[in-house]
Formats: sequence, structure tokens, C-alpha cells
Amino acid sequence: QVRFGMNDLIKTGCILVTGGAGFIGSAFIRQLLELTDYRVINIDALTYAGNLATVSDVMQSPRHEFVHADIIDGPRIRQLFENNQPLALVHLAAESHVDRSIDGPGVFITSNIVGTYTLLEEARRYVAESVSEAAAQFRFHHVSTDEVFGSLGRDGKFTEESPYLPNSPYSASKAASDHLVRAWGETFRLNTVVSNCSNNYGPYQYPEKLIPVIVQTALRGELIPVYGKGDNVRDWLFVEDHARALVEILQNGMVGRTYNVGGNAERSNLDVVQEVCAVLDEIRPRQKGGRYADLIEFVTDRPGHDYRYAIDNSRIVSELNWKPLESFSSGIRKTVTWYVDQQSNWIKTVLAGKGDEARRGLGAT
Repeated sequence: QVRFGMNDLIKTGCILVTGGAGFIGSAFIRQLLELTDYRVINIDALTYAGNLATVSDVMQSPRHEFVHADIIDGPRIRQLFENNQPLALVHLAAESHVDRSIDGPGVFITSNIVGTYTLLEEARRYVAESVSEAAAQFRFHHVSTDEVFGSLGRDGKFTEESPYLPNSPYSASKAASDHLVRAWGETFRLNTVVSNCSNNYGPYQYPEKLIPVIVQTALRGELIPVYGKGDNVRDWLFVEDHARALVEILQNGMVGRTYNVGGNAERSNLDVVQEVCAVLDEIRPRQKGGRYADLIEFVTDRPGHDYRYAIDNSRIVSELNWKPLESFSSGIRKTVTWYVDQQSNWIKTVLAGKGDEARRGLGAT
């Protein structure tokens, strides 16, 4: 079975989305509402990185319903399955910041591992006990990261067959959740699919991540911190491209299959900082003169900082006819422009009362 949802009932059925008030989850929900006729149940615990301001543009849609719930709350998740008889669950809810996982790994174990286990068990119960047509076709799509594969040298790319070698508490917790999803597919015959993506960037990303940090710090005229020598390399994926890929995998991906989603845009961290600074120089020149890149400051590297990630996305390109539409240059311009425009709106809303200015990732004290 490759496709699902071929008849009209299934095409207009319900999709549960966890983490839908976050960065990637909100982009995915926008794409679902735009590209399909599905009804979407958006499940989010609204922890520090989830905020209803991120989905304010879809809150009034008749096909979108927000539910404030934690994925480790089994009875609540069971109720959502029973009440909505979903076609699929797309699992994006996760603790996702490496620096935070270094300072406090416990919440990553709870959310990413126990939370995924809870969802799998409730999905298994739903499929076993429901007699609906939706349950008969149900699939569990787990969204993960390329960080589970560890670190690359200067050459090569991660494929779907790459061994798992996670190096941070965050990536280890995501690797564990990937393995749980595979095991529930193999042991309990739950229809599962996994996708592993490269570094996402774009509008609505929580402001502690690299690109929004650069923009905010530069606009304040402060020194822009770059870990180590800035030579760590990532493959960058525009979030809207990723969201389109998730819709394609949901509808047409093969059960039991894993898909790597990459943006074909390798850049060192220093390259990223310099490109962001160049866009800022053009659209919001410094009042005191000079270039934003003059503010770059190299700081102590994080422990266990993987040198390079790169994704071979040939499977999703060949099997599902997906490809990224944004180049890094076009995507970064859209992203930086959005953050400049949002300085007094979305950013202040999501950071209100959070106290998130301190440097993280140096290890718990």
C-alpha cells in the first residue's frame, strides 16, 4: 500500500497533528488546509516553543480545531482518537533545542520518548478497537531529524540507510523515538512512516534558534555570537518546502518507509551569519554605519557539536516527485525580511515572560 485516502470520505477525513502550534507544525497545518480538504485537530501543550500566535491565521478556519493537551496524557489522547476517528496522526511535538538538552536532558526523555510511546499505544488501541473506515487506513507519520545519524566529515551525505549515531541528548531522544515507531510498525503492524529532515529555517521559528538570534542581536547592535570557528556545516531547508514534503509523504508515502528531506543547501554557520548580515545591510542598514558582519564574535563551542550534516534526498525526489522550491538565498531573504517586520509583534508575543536571554548549552551546573 503506497497511497491512502482514495475515496471522498477519506479525502475529507480528520488528521491529528501534534506540535501544531510550533514552527514546523504550524507550517504543516497551513499547507494541509491549503492543499487538501482534511479536517485538522491541532494538539499542542503550549510549552515555551508553542504559541497560539503562531497559528493565529488559521484559528478561524472551519477545518482547524486547536486542542490544548500534552502527548504524555494517554487518556486525553485516547479521547481525541475516539471522538475524531482520524485517518492519520502526524507527530511533530518534540523538545528540539540541542542547547536546552545539554542543560536539562530529562524533559527531552519525557516528551520525545515517553510522549511518542504514549501516542503509539493510543494509535494501536484505536486501530484495534475502532470499526471505522478511517481506522482501517490509519497511519502514524513520525517527523524526525537528521541529527539522529550523528556527524559527517567533509564528504558524504546521510541516506535512509545511514547508521544511527546520536551525539546529544536531543538527538539521542529523537533516535529512540524513531526506533519505537519502527518497532510498533514491525511488531504490531501499525502503519508507520518516518521522515528525517535537515535544519529548518523560515518564519515563526522560535527566537532562540540561529537565524532569528542573528537578526535580533544584529538589530540591537550587539555582538553576534558564533560557536567555535563557525565552520560547522548544516543542510538548510526552508520550512514551507518541508511542510509540502510532509503533505506528500502523508498522502503518498509508502507504509514502513523512511524519507530524508533536505534542502540541497549546505552552508557553514559562519556563511549563514554572513548571508543574514548581508540581507540586513540591504533592507535595514545600521544607523551608526558599518556592516552587520562587523558585529560577529566567536564564542566557546557547545559540547559535542556535530561537525557536519548533509541529506541525500534522492528517495523523496524520485518516489514522491518532491523537490525544494526555495534556494537558500531566496529563502533567507524571505526569512530575514519576516523577522525584521515582526520585531514588535510576533517575537515579543512568544517571548513575553520567558526570560530566554541567557546562553544555553554549556552544561548543567
